[in-house]
Amino acid sequence: MKKRFNGLISVIMPAHNEGKHIYSNIEETVKVFRKARCSFEIILVDDGSNDNTLSEAKKAARRHSGIIVVKNSDNNGKGNAIKKGFGYAKGDFVVFLDSDLDLHPEQLHTLFKIMRDKQAEVIIGSKRHPKSELNYPMMRKIVSNIYAFILLILFRLPLKDTQTGLKIFKYEVLEKIFPMILCKRFAFDVEVLANAHRLGYKIVESPVKINFRRGIKWGRMGFKDLYFAGMDTSAIFYRMYILRYYDRFDFAENESKRYSDIQSDIRRIGK
Repeated sequence: MKKRFNGLISVIMPAHNEGKHIYSNIEETVKVFRKARCSFEIILVDDGSNDNTLSEAKKAARRHSGIIVVKNSDNNGKGNAIKKGFGYAKGDFVVFLDSDLDLHPEQLHTLFKIMRDKQAEVIIGSKRHPKSELNYPMMRKIVSNIYAFILLILFRLPLKDTQTGLKIFKYEVLEKIFPMILCKRFAFDVEVLANAHRLGYKIVESPVKINFRRGIKWGRMGFKDLYFAGMDTSAIFYRMYILRYYDRFDFAENESKRYSDIQSDIRRIGK
């Protein structure tokens, strides 16, 4: 990855029961950014794992500077973990990176190049980009296509995919949006991107390479997860177009809440 920007890059990696791979995946991510000679930090959020994810992540943090390990006592969902990780972020750019590395961080050079060339505030990896290369279960492709069509109808988002776990935001975009975000799980990305679009930020899609390494048909999503994702998506629509919740949101009033748990987390986790 060639260096595309000056400034600090904050990488938020939510993890749940990734103990077998998390140490090597953090090592691989560090390698990519050091090769690019970028200033970076990695914020690993252990979202209530019941394996050795936390101890393996802390081992990586002891070896490398710039790694912050955060622990949720319960599994509260990927969206909640990313929001919590953002409370620790100091970067000019914030990267969402799935900790399983089905999407290798080497691809970030493409996303950063597009961000620069398109002068966009948000870049998202897209499975449905014509140049994407996918090793991905067919059923997941079908579900993804159906969901993308629903989002087009409900929110008129000019995007073909919202759920791919590789995204870059300018810090100020998330600083503005996160205090109003309520979703904790699978519809979290939709709520963030729908509000970024509503506020006029430029969002551009990037091709990705996905190597789906899990040995089960659905990955970690089952029919129950799809049901709750549908319910959360309907709730976002209701808040946006019926309640007009986001239009009334007072950002300044809620900004002070952002760092409320950070010091207690640091004391509780330590190294």
